[in-house]
Amino acid sequence: MRIPNTILIAGPTASGKSALALELAEKLGGTIINADSMQVYRDLRIITARPTPDEEARAPHRLYGHVDAAENYSVGRWCIDVRAELAEAERAKRMAIVVGGTGLYFKALTGGLAAVPAIPAEIRTAVRARLEAEGAAALHAALVRRDPAMAARLKPGDRARIARALEVIEATGRSLADWQHDGMPAILDPALAGKIFLNPDRAELYRRIEARFDAMLAAGARDEVRALAARGLDPLLPAMKAHGVPWLRRHLRGEIGLEKAAEEAKKDTRRYTKRQLTWFRHQMPGWIWVESAAAALMIFDSKSAL
Repeated sequence: MRIPNTILIAGPTASGKSALALELAEKLGGTIINADSMQVYRDLRIITARPTPDEEARAPHRLYGHVDAAENYSVGRWCIDVRAELAEAERAKRMAIVVGGTGLYFKALTGGLAAVPAIPAEIRTAVRARLEAEGAAALHAALVRRDPAMAARLKPGDRARIARALEVIEATGRSLADWQHDGMPAILDPALAGKIFLNPDRAELYRRIEARFDAMLAAGARDEVRALAARGLDPLLPAMKAHGVPWLRRHLRGEIGLEKAAEEAKKDTRRYTKRQLTWFRHQMPGWIWVESAAAALMIFDSKSAL
């Protein structure tokens, strides 16, 4: 069977996705397009394990580090950006290899997205100020009154999603649940793409997570987080919540030691990989799950059905 002209590679953090994408890009003449919601931020090269400059020189890489940490980059903006990059890869007659661990990006790419209008800055600022002053539980109670449909979907402690739902209802007068029925169509027909999900052995995945965070520290992750913290950005911004950033900020403020910060950051990452696995298993059927990048390469080498 002919290899499709778009390949989607997903998997939990530290599963080897980027290495697989690079090997395929070199073999097949591909352009690698980022589908990781934290690797878009230019302030976070080390702590998000973005491809190194040497790796980026080996094949075209797109949508990496193109957003300032002060921005609240959304899945909707990613859809606009990725559509342009897929079109450019097609014009250049290059294989498009979309790689990352953000399930919502892949779901929007292949299934469409609710077209929520832009939220005015004054409403977003007011909601965040209330969140800081009153706490998530109080805002969830307000959401129950304003938008019970969305409130029922969210846990009272889910700060980011509660704030998002509340700002949408306040800005538009319409529930986020209603907006999700309308919106932009799918960008890519999933039937026309190769879809690989890397799922390493759990013990091996945890070993990689620990080794990778240690390598990040050795490469200067503390200095990177120190520079980010010095900007005084809103702590609710996505970049400020990247794995490892909150714990290293606490370390830099003298609240905890480096060993404790590393231990907790690794724990958070392990928990996140469990959520990634569960989410993809239930939300994205039709993907081929393999344990290793080597197994995925064998599939492409044999031109098996994807």
